[in-house]
Parts: sequence; C-alpha cells; structure tokens
Amino acid sequence: MFNELKSDCKNCFGLCCVALPFGKSADFPYSKEGGIPCQNLCSNNSCAIHDLLRERGFRGCVSYECFGAGQHVSQFIYKGEDWRRDSGYAGEMFAVFPLIQQLHEMLWYLKQALSLKEAESFKADLQEIYKETVDLTRRKPKEILEINLAAHRSNVNVLLVKVSEIYRKDIHSHSNKRERKKDSDFIGKSLYGRRLQGEDFRGKIMIESNLSYCDLRKADFIGADLRNADLRSADLTDALFLTQSQINSAVGDIHTKLPSYLEMPSHWNG
Repeated sequence: MFNELKSDCKNCFGLCCVALPFGKSADFPYSKEGGIPCQNLCSNNSCAIHDLLRERGFRGCVSYECFGAGQHVSQFIYKGEDWRRDSGYAGEMFAVFPLIQQLHEMLWYLKQALSLKEAESFKADLQEIYKETVDLTRRKPKEILEINLAAHRSNVNVLLVKVSEIYRKDIHSHSNKRERKKDSDFIGKSLYGRRLQGEDFRGKIMIESNLSYCDLRKADFIGADLRNADLRSADLTDALFLTQSQINSAVGDIHTKLPSYLEMPSHWNG
C-alpha cells in the first residue's frame, strides 16, 4: 500500500546524493555541502559502492529514505530533465527535493492512519488533509518553495496524534504499569525484554538502546531515532508510524517481527 512512497532510485537523478549535505561522523566518512555531488555518484546516477556503503562508512546512506520524493521530483515535477543537462535549474531542483521529501513522509504517515479501523470516526478529516498534501506536491517548483511547511506539518500532526492516542489506547492501558514507567532518556538504555505495548516513543532519541526481546506491538515510533538500537527478537507487529529508514538504521535479526509494510534489511542477515 506504500509502493509509490518508496524510493525508486532508477527513476531519480541521484538527488539525495547531490542536494543534501552531510558531515563527517559515524554515519559518513567525510563532509559534503548541499548541491555538491557525492564522490561515489556515477554519471548514470548509480552509486559506485552501493553494496559496500556500510563497510565504507556511509551508514547514513543505508538508513536514508526519501519516501519516493526523488522520482517524483525527477520525473513528475521536472519531467525527466536531468540537472546535469541544464545547470540553470539545478539549484532550484535541489531546494525543491527536501521539501517534497518532507511532504511525502507526511503522506506515508497519513496513509497508514487511513488504513486503521480505529481512525474510522475521523477518516474524512484524514482524507481531506491527505488530498491537500498530495496537491502541494504537484505544484510548480516556485510555488513549492513558498509552501509554509511548518504550518502544514502542524495541521497534519494534530490528526496523527489523535490517531495514535486512539490506536494505542486499549493495549497500552492493559500493559504492565510497573514496566511502563516514564523514561525520558533512552540513549544506550537497556530495556531488554520489557513489555512496551502501545508505548509512545514519538521523537525519542533511542540511539544504541537495547530493545531486544521487547514487546513493542502497537508502539508509536514517529520521529524516533533508532540508530544502532538493538531490535533483535523484538516484536514490532503493528507498530505505528515506523519507517524503513528507522529499521535500516537499527540492529535486528531474522527473529525480529516487523510490520507487514516494512522489509528486513539485508545487513540484518550478517
């Protein structure tokens, strides 16, 4: 149900490899400014080290997800005109891309919300803002650059919070209260084997946290930072607002139970 909101690199002009900046860190081996092509980007828009990204220190590339913004900008907004052939609008394309990426991410969350029976009572409101978001992605480049993205995100978030509260209500109210004590700092924290059904992890920084063998069914993960979080043998069945990017940045194994709309990363096998 999310196919059009997944990266299709074959129909993109390598926009994430050019438009976005990155700094030397655990996720990247060197720094690059926005608008400058990555040294590994080939002339045909493929990556010279695609199968070796993690080994070469490009973990940020492995975990990145544009939610289909790359192909939308390349093929729909710019009608298949590669930035290499007309440098006159390259800067504009690079500015439009991250805005479309954010709108597509909102569409990802809204689409999941629309699929939930718990949100049936305000489905019309979700459909309306979903359509409004789609319409924003179809505007002309100069109009896209003038979008008040913060205001639109705020309107979307009101509904997503409402969905989350309703979706998690029953399972969260019956989970173990002692184990549900409020945590504010999850960085490197061990929650091994905890019953965390229906928990609210919205925006939490959970880098290198130990969530192995945890019951995380119906937990809300919107905006959570799961880099190097240990999800081995964890149960994420029906997790809410979880993305492929978050899963790609975490550690897991064949025993990790994922929502049906996500795929097990190849690096989890080894």
